[in-house]
Amino acid sequence: MAPTAMFYDFTVLDNQKRPLPLSLLKGKVVVVVNVATLCGFAPQYYELQQIWNLHRDKGLVILAFPCNQFGNQEPLPAAQVAAQVHAEYGVTFPIMEKVYVNGPHEHPLYTFLKNQQKNCLGFKGIKWNFEKFVIDRNGEVVRRFGTDTPPRAIEPYLRELLEN
Repeated sequence: MAPTAMFYDFTVLDNQKRPLPLSLLKGKVVVVVNVATLCGFAPQYYELQQIWNLHRDKGLVILAFPCNQFGNQEPLPAAQVAAQVHAEYGVTFPIMEKVYVNGPHEHPLYTFLKNQQKNCLGFKGIKWNFEKFVIDRNGEVVRRFGTDTPPRAIEPYLRELLEN
């Protein structure tokens, strides 16, 4: 029987298509979020940036994955997404390569995340942009927050993980 996959087993690409082995994030608290610049929830970029500013020096990492699967709300290439959200929202946390989060072409990381944490109704699928997965310092996927949960609402939870 093959060993069970872990968060740290995956490698993702940044917006310049450079590999980032997630094993480099051992000991960090990580938020993985699928994003789209044309989405009505795009102002969540502001709150994500505020959380990043508050906690990055304490070991928080935010990885934002552009995705065009929901209403074609992310038509830009990932590098352009990074430039646009930096200009519009002041984003300095990592914007990764564009991915699929559902379906036959979904990124293996998202397959893993969804298998670890179902949504509040018990479904695995990502329902919309700005779903957030939280990974603790041990690489465990400990929470999943839906689109309608603003980042400010998860900040106390992140702070608790960072302090423990």
